[in-house]
Amino acid sequence: MIHPDYEKYLRTLPESVAHPSTLSTPQRRAEYRERALRQGGPREEMAEVVDGVLHLEGRDLRYRLFVPHEERGDALVVYFHGGSFVFGDLDTHDALCRRLAKDTSMRFLAVEYRLAPEHPFPAAVDDAVDALRYVSAHVGDVAGANTKLIAMGDSAGAPLLALAAAATRHDLALAGQVLIYPTLGPEVMTDSSHRYATGYILEIEHLRYDYQQYLGAFADHTDPRVTPLFAADLTGAPSAIVVVAECDPLRDEAIAYAGLLEHFGVRVEILEAEGMLHGFLRMGHVVPDALDIVDDVATHLSQYVANA
Repeated sequence: MIHPDYEKYLRTLPESVAHPSTLSTPQRRAEYRERALRQGGPREEMAEVVDGVLHLEGRDLRYRLFVPHEERGDALVVYFHGGSFVFGDLDTHDALCRRLAKDTSMRFLAVEYRLAPEHPFPAAVDDAVDALRYVSAHVGDVAGANTKLIAMGDSAGAPLLALAAAATRHDLALAGQVLIYPTLGPEVMTDSSHRYATGYILEIEHLRYDYQQYLGAFADHTDPRVTPLFAADLTGAPSAIVVVAECDPLRDEAIAYAGLLEHFGVRVEILEAEGMLHGFLRMGHVVPDALDIVDDVATHLSQYVANA
């Protein structure tokens, strides 16, 4: 059952949404940015916010470091934003990172990876993997030398972190990974993808179109870098928290990936947000109860780090 605040919000939206092919990529990015900044609500005050650059081989990636006033001092979260692989940036997820940093008392390092269609697959995957390795090697530049690393991402950012966590599982000692309503492949068909395909904010056909933009000429959808549910071995991957929304077309594939991790012996905790839709963690200004779930995610993450 959809949360009452979401029911009210959905009634304010147009009955039909323009297909993304009718808009230019800059238009879509501008609209997403404006909507994200409006819906994020007030921003938490930080002790420090620092913008910088990760100098990777052949390219530089922007980052934003959030330092909360009350800091536990032993953990850093590397965050990959959502946006269908096509849009999203440091500003669109600024409010969410601030809230999570405050609630967990952990530093958050949000990374701005390369976007499609200008930078098609596997650019974003490579950025996530290399960013994790870079931060691990230079953690003393942004946190304490013995800081534990956690990878977190939402929507399109979640599979990027999952792939990066899997790729680095034998050489980086991540304390955990947090996947927030992840998309896990362009052709995944589940009950939830049918039930909530249209009219629930995330339009599944629009996501399919964005996968086309993201993948470009790459046609092998069975490649686990495209569809992480096809991973042949995840043994040794870091413990995971998987956050799902009840009324989200991506719900069932996230549950399936949690099961895949468990199959390979990875400790997994699933947090399901009843009545919520895709993207709810950034909707606190529209659905105030979503902020309580942000706080709950923060509590579980803190417990994970304490036990790591």
